Amino acid sequence: MGNLRVVTVGGGTGLSSLLRGLKKEVGRTISELTAIVTVADSGGSTGKLRKIYNIPAPGDIRNCIVALSEAEELMQKLFQYRFKGDGLQGHAFGNLFLTALTDITGSFLEAVKLTSKILKTNGNIIPSTDENVNLVAEFDNGEIIKGEEEITEYGKKGYRIKEIWLEPQNPKAPEEALDKISQADVIVIGPGSLFTSILPNFLVHGIKEAIKDSNALRIFVVNVMTQPGETDNFTAYDHIQKFLEFSKLDKVDVAIVNTKMPSDALLRKYLEQNQEPVTPDITKIAKEGITVYAEDLIGETGDFVRHDPQKLTYLIVKILENELFSRI
Repeated sequence: MGNLRVVTVGGGTGLSSLLRGLKKEVGRTISELTAIVTVADSGGSTGKLRKIYNIPAPGDIRNCIVALSEAEELMQKLFQYRFKGDGLQGHAFGNLFLTALTDITGSFLEAVKLTSKILKTNGNIIPSTDENVNLVAEFDNGEIIKGEEEITEYGKKGYRIKEIWLEPQNPKAPEEALDKISQADVIVIGPGSLFTSILPNFLVHGIKEAIKDSNALRIFVVNVMTQPGETDNFTAYDHIQKFLEFSKLDKVDVAIVNTKMPSDALLRKYLEQNQEPVTPDITKIAKEGITVYAEDLIGETGDFVRHDPQKLTYLIVKILENELFSRI
């Protein structure tokens, strides 16, 4: 054990929390860890910087760099620091840092590499494209909405996403991202917002093709809660089925599903926001020929129900032992 190359694909808080756990396995079960991260975010600090500098979204990349960072806590806090007051209000220091480096070096990829070096990341972080892309969705009422944040908001009116694409069309994936996919032993997809964090990566030219051609074990991590505007009433099976339909991938090998219910107090809070625990319809998934690992995977921190990085990592390591080492 210890020589497995793992690639994760996603974005948002889901991916950074997964990385926080997996980095502890680098040098043990994992020889090389790579995160391929969406850059289609349009909200907040990221959205403003994109408009001014015409760059890919730095926010999810920043979160992943911090999650994989081996630097001292102060550096991590610095990169997540948000400014107050006029002008800079709401901007994260890490977003400004990445933007400045992109402007200085003339390359977003270079800026991500340098920032990773400064924060001593235990793994590679690669944007799924270094082009300035926007996510566009057509809903089932014919309405076309542009922008990641705007798509989720529009979905809250009760319409479903029918089709999804990136503009400009056919952005290219960095060569390095495709190389890492082709060398991977394991590809972990999710957790995260299905339509706005996970799927945008698969709309980049070359990514899904590289995954299709790869012999890696494909693991799909199903979200623990539904997301208003994106996955209302989705069961675990629905998440996988929609992912395959929109990504145009032929299969996933393994599904990770949470079975634990959040505490009553937290559950009430979520229900008020029209979010509910994702139903673990395990039999339905297994009937599709997918191996299901269903366990208690949540941690409750403050007001949030999320995957616990340690529990998730522990389970992924177990899956690698069962599914991969049995092949050898």
